Amino acid sequence: MDKKNKVAEKFDWTLSFILLLFFLTSCAAIYSAQTTEQYNENYFLRQIMYYVVGIIIVAVVMFFDNYQYRKLSWYLYGFGILLLVVLYLLPASDFTPIRNGAKSWFVLPGIGSIQPSEFMKIFLILTLSKLIADHHEKNPLKTTKTDFILLIKLGVATLPPLGLIAEQDLGTGLVIIAIFVGMILVSGMKWKILLPVFSAGAALAGAIFYIVIHYPELLEKHIDTYQYNRIYSWLDPESYQSGAGYHLYKSLQAIGSGLISGKGFGERVVYIPESHTDFIFSVIGEEYGFAGASLVIGLFFILIYHLTKTALDTNDPFNTYICVGVISMITFHVFQNIGMTIQVLPITGIPLPFISYGGSSLMSNMFAMGLIFSIRYHHKTYMFSSGK
Repeated sequence: MDKKNKVAEKFDWTLSFILLLFFLTSCAAIYSAQTTEQYNENYFLRQIMYYVVGIIIVAVVMFFDNYQYRKLSWYLYGFGILLLVVLYLLPASDFTPIRNGAKSWFVLPGIGSIQPSEFMKIFLILTLSKLIADHHEKNPLKTTKTDFILLIKLGVATLPPLGLIAEQDLGTGLVIIAIFVGMILVSGMKWKILLPVFSAGAALAGAIFYIVIHYPELLEKHIDTYQYNRIYSWLDPESYQSGAGYHLYKSLQAIGSGLISGKGFGERVVYIPESHTDFIFSVIGEEYGFAGASLVIGLFFILIYHLTKTALDTNDPFNTYICVGVISMITFHVFQNIGMTIQVLPITGIPLPFISYGGSSLMSNMFAMGLIFSIRYHHKTYMFSSGK
């Protein structure tokens, strides 16, 4: 078999087709979304450009194998932390602007906005995967003590990016927590350690939510007013429709008016500002109705199934942990983004993966897909349907 055929055999064509469907969905939704407002930029064309850049990222990332990523993980982690620290320390300016109350971007002339927290998520996945894999190799006999040590290691690695990100961008901070939770669930720790940790986390979250609702004055020094309003507008969007609840109120109108089959491509009536970004699902719901929205959700299920299959098929634990981290990240993004458009969850400004407009978000997700392509490409021990 010649080299070209070997490359074609090892390449993940299924994942490529899934990403092609996401590309088509994203372009159609963004093209329609931008027709309701006068923009200085053509976001449809820019999204195509970002996908082209994303394909290049996939090709570069796929070139390296798991051994090289294990060696590079801490360097990438350190680079990501450095970017977050620089962003935190620099004063607000044209280079580090404040947008929607957060200083989360570097603005590079000729390139555009780069959000380092998006890439830090991938670097953290690699680092946590290395920590878990190395720990189990050094401690083949697991005990409560070794499990506790592993939990401390993972917590110490997660806290710095979480602390630097959550202060400016609560939504991405929640994604970091979701990655951490997903990876410790499959790390092999005993439930006698995990159960108290999860119980304490749930109790803390519940207590904070209760205080925000009933005793907001206790947290006034630590939580901005607009963050309170996000909670209140989520619980009662109609009362806040002229302010903090405007986007949610309009999103519910848009998705509800789409009914079963939708109004058709480009036939939207409900106006939602910046709908090409975080509220792109509202565009899909209005134009294609319950049927179209269900197909999009189904596409994400197919992607998660494929990533899960890759995690189960590989014979390298490090690869498995990478897949779990990527699954946790994407699953939380999808659940949170769609949930906030239909009032299941509060609005946090998290984009819909592969569909919402956004260079940093799309490129970081394509980086994650590049890791999956790399796993399929460089390692042969899989249980494919052909029996190979």
